[in-house]
Amino acid sequence: MESLATIVVTPRERFSYATRSLESICANTRAPFELVYVDGGTPKRISREIGRICEERGFRVVSTERYLSPNQARNLALPEVRTRYAVFVDNDIIVTPGWLEKLVACAEETGAWVAGPLYCIGTPEHERVHMAGGLAHIEESSEGRTLVEEHRFQNQPLAACRADLKRAPCEMVEFHTMLVRMDAFQKLGPLDEALLASREHIDFCLSVRGAGGEVYFEPDSLLTYVPPPPFHWSDVPFYLLRWSDGWAAPTYEHFNEKWKLTDDPTHLLRYWIRRHRRVAFKGVQERLTGLLGKRLGGGLAQWLVERIEPVLIRAAARKGAREPRS
Repeated sequence: MESLATIVVTPRERFSYATRSLESICANTRAPFELVYVDGGTPKRISREIGRICEERGFRVVSTERYLSPNQARNLALPEVRTRYAVFVDNDIIVTPGWLEKLVACAEETGAWVAGPLYCIGTPEHERVHMAGGLAHIEESSEGRTLVEEHRFQNQPLAACRADLKRAPCEMVEFHTMLVRMDAFQKLGPLDEALLASREHIDFCLSVRGAGGEVYFEPDSLLTYVPPPPFHWSDVPFYLLRWSDGWAAPTYEHFNEKWKLTDDPTHLLRYWIRRHRRVAFKGVQERLTGLLGKRLGGGLAQWLVERIEPVLIRAAARKGAREPRS
């Protein structure tokens, strides 16, 4: 049977979960498929494990020594895709049997340009909803143009809402796993590499819908995104760069300019990016707090993080993506 889909695996924010994630895809994907693995700066030990799995199964690997932003990694893989669909997958997901077949069937039966699964989050796997399709549109008022974004059913127990979830058009799915009809790239061009740290899924879904394509949610395709912690020490440089102000600030500014928004471009930088970045130091903070108490240990941890974090980010940036391609 002919393969209709090529799975494109790219780094999200760490590397230490990548082997388990790839093994999950291999174990739970029955339909004929091709796979392209983008190895962007993966630590050597993990890179060897990934390479062995890919060689055994005839998968293709695209390798770079430098760290890649998500859209740079996806664009690197596009020339390797020869099937009707590309299915972009982050390197930290666990899939369930039939996940790919259901996504392909959704696109085939609806003509959707983009289809996304039911995303769960965390462990135990497949129990807590991350998003069941989303909202992403721009509203205009006398105060300007504002982005409306919402994850449907976010953080609800899957068992409590599963019966309410039906295949339907939606406004947004995420690159945790996203099926895209390759014809969409002929109409829209490659993914926007000026979006280094965030907003790339919103940008693409807005572009698809603006060009007349549909985005669909397919609840019979189920998977789980597993965020850190834990970390391996070799995860930390890329993780800090991935969520650095140096990548995030120009991302939000570019997104706002591109879509002519009047939203505060620093809001998510202050209230999400920096908090998420500090997850890398959670273990240090907990140890110092346990040893020295909340006040003294917490203060010392904050002092150390504020001095160590910029040094690590600068070092990672030397291995990281340079100017985005036009």
